[in-house]
Amino acid sequence: MEYNKIKDADKIISKSSYLVGNPSKYKKKWNDLFGNKNPIHLELGTGRGEFIIKMAKKYPNINFIGLEIVDSQLVMAVERLKGQNLPNLKLINADAHDLEEFFGKEIDTIYLTFSEPWPKKIDEKKRFTHYNYLKLYDKIFKKKKHIILKTDNKGLFAYSLETLSQYWYVFDKVSLDLHHDEREISNIMTDFEKKYYEEGRPIYYVDASFTE
Repeated sequence: MEYNKIKDADKIISKSSYLVGNPSKYKKKWNDLFGNKNPIHLELGTGRGEFIIKMAKKYPNINFIGLEIVDSQLVMAVERLKGQNLPNLKLINADAHDLEEFFGKEIDTIYLTFSEPWPKKIDEKKRFTHYNYLKLYDKIFKKKKHIILKTDNKGLFAYSLETLSQYWYVFDKVSLDLHHDEREISNIMTDFEKKYYEEGRPIYYVDASFTE
């Protein structure tokens, strides 16, 4: 996906108190950074931050971390956070490949919200639900593995159901049209999701977990 590049984006986000500039420093110490022992939820590909910011506001007893590799996207999140006080939220500007460098077995839930689908077969390993990523998540999850995925891409959704099930995840909730699902499913919409909803596109959702 192409993004508008913002001049000096790295300098802009580095000034935010929400950005953790050296996340490796806090490996196995994230609860110390947050100053509590609350669960830690991680969003991969946090983009402009709307989802993770609203989650932090709604659930003050959960610590949230948003990871995004594109600094120009994080500028939008930083702008949204100006003047707000959310002690349960941190941001990381880094590649998801490096998760093991940042976290020990500290993460309770991973959110994959409208991740890049990488539809070409040659890019399969870049998908956040590829087998290699699922193995990587094993190294940062606590005892229970818990992934919540939302996407408008049917191909990525079908692929993810297959890889998750092959990895022994159990599907607690699955929806082929989240906004018209009659069940009670808690949902906070992202920027992309609002756009897709207005266009009448279905949103695919899965809440998957695995306890060894």
